[in-house]
Amino acid sequence: MNVNQESFVAVQKNGDGDITAFQTSSGRVLGYEQALQEVQYGNVVGVNSFKGRDGEMYIRGDADGDPSNNLDQLPEFSTDRA
Repeated sequence: MNVNQESFVAVQKNGDGDITAFQTSSGRVLGYEQALQEVQYGNVVGVNSFKGRDGEMYIRGDADGDPSNNLDQLPEFSTDRA
């Protein structure tokens, strides 16, 4: 891992349970689109991007056979921004 790489440590979800934002190991909060760009630039470890059946790009955890580090299993965080 180079010094600029981060990992996702927490997520924010909408009412449907879809991930809408990520918190990184350095404390940054990234909206989904910004997080996707960071993943595609190689700035985030442990995840990759893929094209879904609908043609949209998505973020998923690297397949390692360990369901406990699935993005859906990350703790949720809340932002108190007004």
